[in-house]
Amino acid sequence: MSTEEQKTPATKIRIIEDAEATGDTAAAYDYWRSGSGRKQVPGIIKCFGARPDFLRQVVQFSNTVHFSEGHLSRRHKEMIASHVSYLNRCPY
Repeated sequence: MSTEEQKTPATKIRIIEDAEATGDTAAAYDYWRSGSGRKQVPGIIKCFGARPDFLRQVVQFSNTVHFSEGHLSRRHKEMIASHVSYLNRCPY
């Protein structure tokens, strides 16, 4: 196995990169960007690129659940999510 193969995790999910995104997928990525204020679309969002209709629903749900104030602040929710991703060895 080459060094490059070791770095890239095997996945059955087709990741649509920004440069490949067209039509509804590009529009869904732009929708995420407009709501997040960030320019680079993270891998977790790109996992849904093949289903832009579902991606918009995921973004709306995520914004409601993760980024609304409640018992935990947004900062604490993001810290927990980052730690869980680290524990799961999630590349994104």
